[in-house]
Amino acid sequence: MSTGLSTALVAAEAEASGKSEGGGAPANAYIPLPTATATILRRDGRRGVMTVEVGVDVADAALRTRADQSKPRLSAAYNEVVRLAGERLLPGAPPDVEWLSRALQAATDRVLGKPGARLLLGTVMVV
Repeated sequence: MSTGLSTALVAAEAEASGKSEGGGAPANAYIPLPTATATILRRDGRRGVMTVEVGVDVADAALRTRADQSKPRLSAAYNEVVRLAGERLLPGAPPDVEWLSRALQAATDRVLGKPGARLLLGTVMVV
């Protein structure tokens, strides 16, 4: 059996069993969520948009099930945090990604009822 084929078979078995190759978190631990958006005031006085790509990484199976079922609540909480970040944003200034990250993680823990899910930030963009 060739090396490429055996690697593909191991990966397929790991995917079927729900475990990663390295023995760490399951392959399906990542839960993508809709992009959170907020209206902001741009430097020229016109309205703009801030978008934040988010997802959650949950290794614990029970908490992952809860997170998957809580997607609408997580999305609403993230939109509220991004709205608050947009209100705090001075025209022409970059977003405070550190504050945003902490606030989104706190919202994740609050919605799920306990810590254990790790918030993953994607692109934070202001246009």
